[in-house]
Amino acid sequence: MKQYLKQDDWCIIEEGFHQQHNQISESIFSIGNGRMGQRANFEEQYSGETLQGSYIAGVYYPDKTRVGWWKNGYPEYFAKVLNAPNWIGIDITIDGEVFDLAKCEVDDFVRTLNMKEGYLERSFEAKLVSGKIIKVKARRFCSMDNDEIGAIRYSITPLNFKGTLTLTPYVDGDIVNQDSNYDEKFWVGLDGLVDNDEAYLLTETRKTAFKVCTGMQFRVLRNGEVVESTAQQIKQEKYVACSVDIEGADGEEIIIEKYAGILTSQNHPEGTLMERCREKVQAACQQGFAALLAAHTAFWASKWAESDIVIEGDVAAQQGIRFNIFHLNQTYTGEDERLNIGPKGFTGEKYGGSTYWDTEAYCLPFFLATAEERVARNLLIYRYKHLQKAIENAEKLGFKDGAALYPMVTMNGEECHNEWEITFEEIHRNGAIAYAIYDYIRYTGDQDYLIKYGLEVLLGIARFWAQRFHFSERRGLYVMHGVTGPNEYENNVNNNWYTNTIAVWCLQYALEAIEHVRGKAPEQLEALAERVKFYELTETKEWKKIIDNTYFPYDEELGIFLQQDGYMDKEQRLASELGDEYPIWQNWSWDRILRSCFIKQADVLQGIYFFEERHDEATIRRNFEFYEKRTVHESSLSPCVHVVLAARLKMLEKAYTLYLRTARLDLDDYNNDTEDGLHITSMAGTWMAVVKGFGGMRVTEDGLQFDPLIPKEWAAFAFKIRYRGSILQIRINQQQVSIHNESDQAVELKVYDQAQHIAGGAQIIVENQRSTV
Repeated sequence: MKQYLKQDDWCIIEEGFHQQHNQISESIFSIGNGRMGQRANFEEQYSGETLQGSYIAGVYYPDKTRVGWWKNGYPEYFAKVLNAPNWIGIDITIDGEVFDLAKCEVDDFVRTLNMKEGYLERSFEAKLVSGKIIKVKARRFCSMDNDEIGAIRYSITPLNFKGTLTLTPYVDGDIVNQDSNYDEKFWVGLDGLVDNDEAYLLTETRKTAFKVCTGMQFRVLRNGEVVESTAQQIKQEKYVACSVDIEGADGEEIIIEKYAGILTSQNHPEGTLMERCREKVQAACQQGFAALLAAHTAFWASKWAESDIVIEGDVAAQQGIRFNIFHLNQTYTGEDERLNIGPKGFTGEKYGGSTYWDTEAYCLPFFLATAEERVARNLLIYRYKHLQKAIENAEKLGFKDGAALYPMVTMNGEECHNEWEITFEEIHRNGAIAYAIYDYIRYTGDQDYLIKYGLEVLLGIARFWAQRFHFSERRGLYVMHGVTGPNEYENNVNNNWYTNTIAVWCLQYALEAIEHVRGKAPEQLEALAERVKFYELTETKEWKKIIDNTYFPYDEELGIFLQQDGYMDKEQRLASELGDEYPIWQNWSWDRILRSCFIKQADVLQGIYFFEERHDEATIRRNFEFYEKRTVHESSLSPCVHVVLAARLKMLEKAYTLYLRTARLDLDDYNNDTEDGLHITSMAGTWMAVVKGFGGMRVTEDGLQFDPLIPKEWAAFAFKIRYRGSILQIRINQQQVSIHNESDQAVELKVYDQAQHIAGGAQIIVENQRSTV
């Protein structure tokens, strides 16, 4: 772990210039607004270790897959959200000397991410090689109120000299992706415009032909007054800039405000991009930094009002959960159904910014409970619109008749992951898509979604599973061979319990969905069956045979579900024995990992988490105690599931320890990989750890219920959820549980399995039956 950040309720604070951790900080202090995002790179030049990163949602490139030997079914490319033109840069020279922060003596360095108001700021003093000393203050944000605008306010104060400051704000499109397979550059410069205090660059991605106009306007202020100056115009193929000379005096603050616009051909006609970008930027500049920031912070105030979690008495835990909620909200807003959530969001290049199963399994519950219903619905619509691509993905692997295999990694619905053990075998992702439909409908009551969209997806998924199982004559049961479960530290296994379980459940749910739609909208069912050539009698007959005759590995002696065939034949060791060998992904060969019993993330326990209602407490406990001891939690998605189950089992010490691990995974760099970008999708799991874990919130067929408990380290915690048109504020302390219905309509729910009626505007108080003091 790296604990160099100060703990604070609302801010992430770095005191002192930790150059050795700079790329970690660049990830942690990233900002975004759902449409674009920016790593915490410096505005001024920095020749030290850095990963420059500006990202635009939905703008991607199909980078050619690099594999040793090509095999049928391999994707031809790996899609990645590109490192986009750099809009934050401001080069500075002082009497001709370049201001490079890596070559300065830096004092009083403080970098702060203000999560409450959504901005990043820095302040420091820098002594240049010449001995000149300057004081710098910088603040920037990506507007949540106007998601195509970013703004910077950058001030320089000479402290021991007077001289000429040359300020050069620029837009640079000649950038690279760190993860480019063949060191290829992905952008082509199309046009540029520089006009005194404005500069605009029109670029296009190779192959995908996304056009992006990145523009900026600036102004310089001295003593609060705009400095009139004539800028030198600089225009190159993929670079535009304006350069001005300003005379600076000892102790006199010079401020440059830079307003940037990022517009794409996704949202504007191609021929109007530069014109519209210029209009946007000029309007932002006219509005001014303070007004833009005020609108931005007001937007954040509304976000926090609906999604904040308060933890009293534990600053580390409080900072951790707010950090996670902050990044979730600035990564995805639900405004555009074409967009989804990448595991790194806008904070790094790893995983290409593409969509994984993480969205359905981990992110959906957060947005269901903290945002308007349409936000979660748009996440499902995204998959519905990719159904035909999922069918094509399955066809490439030999499946037929409308079977759908959703991709492990995608930007447009087409599979673009090139590791065979993931692409071909980690097929449980299909189940997560189906479960998300079930989860959404159960939570919202929106049965109309099933009729219009959901059933068609479920049919495609069910057809896939029916073809993926095969009948074993020896066992006399249906089995599934050659899969990889959620535990990616074992590949090509037979009868992974979780995969078999969720596959059979998908078939069952598809049958239930057919009957529901038949009862509510028989005409739509008939039309859908005709359109997708669904032969109900023969197809569902086969589904029922599989449902009734599937093999599930089980160990009678231990009373546990076996992760897969042969798991107990492995040498059985516990994660606690690893010591200096941890993390094994950095210290062991892949061969050794695959032969070990160690588990990367919840596998059997993922299935128990999804289908908790099926199992009694003794069954959950046996499986949890066995598998958690063998889990190394080297996936960011792992700790949160364990927190939920540990809390369910009243194993509070274990739940609390793992909660801190998931909440502070990136802040403390637990897995030694934060420099690659943050773990955005697992951040939703952190929210689950609090609300579903310690809050004990469940939505079952019986409705909404809570079974809360509280760690001894906390004086109290509180969260807010939306549920079927109601807004509930829940607060738990060591003595009682209070639930305030902030909406007008009454709510029926259960607390500690006791039915409660809460009228609109009313509050109930229940004794805490799980107090730890």
